[in-house]
Amino acid sequence: MTIASIERAAELLASARRGVALTGAGVSAESGIPTFRGEGGLWKKYDPIRVSSIDSFLADPAAYWMVSRERGRVALAAKPNPGHLALVAMEEAGHLIAVLTQNTDGLHQDAGSKRVIELHGSGRMVQCLDCGAREPRSEVQARLDVEMPPRCKVCGHARLKPTVVLFGEPMPQAAVQEAFELARNADVMLVVGSSLVVYPAAEIPVVAVRSGARLIVVNAEPAPFDGLAEVVIHGRSGEVLPEILQLIGALRSRRRKASRR
Repeated sequence: MTIASIERAAELLASARRGVALTGAGVSAESGIPTFRGEGGLWKKYDPIRVSSIDSFLADPAAYWMVSRERGRVALAAKPNPGHLALVAMEEAGHLIAVLTQNTDGLHQDAGSKRVIELHGSGRMVQCLDCGAREPRSEVQARLDVEMPPRCKVCGHARLKPTVVLFGEPMPQAAVQEAFELARNADVMLVVGSSLVVYPAAEIPVVAVRSGARLIVVNAEPAPFDGLAEVVIHGRSGEVLPEILQLIGALRSRRRKASRR
């Protein structure tokens, strides 16, 4: 991470009028939610197909919930971090028009982001695959220690599933279409905390760049498509984004003063 790259990112975002952010697990990691693919990630411990695919869920919902129980407890207790809050401030200042996220924890909404497109669904709700009834994940979480797998309070069946996209399930088509439309019309695309290896989300920055957007990547580690970016910053989003935000404010202040002369 260099001062020059932080300054350039601030310049691009300060001039943005149709900026779009794409966020991944790295953003939520700073709120204490483990990533999936990073060091200590969930997929280092478990086979994702065995514990997080729709086929394995349908075959044995209890196996899914045994793994999901602890992660759900952590996610429900997590709070937005400075990275989330900086994105809210950028939106309020008119530099971001939307946040596209691969995360399912709802922390962007908790922080105050107004337009959040959840590409992988939401972990805040649970739906019965038999009768369609929904209830908050917090209510299901509260009974996991005494009921495994949890049963629907309406029909009594044990096929309650969080409204997240499991392996083998289709992406939410409306969300995907909206995300790509935003990318095609963006003037700046800010990627934060995403490994950019999961498709179709990984294609979003490419579409944005091909449509004329300037790309900024903020990640703890190098990621695919870094070569397409005008600015690449390797650092923690909770530290980098507030720095960018502070510089945006300074740039706006200088511009206001210059316009009065």
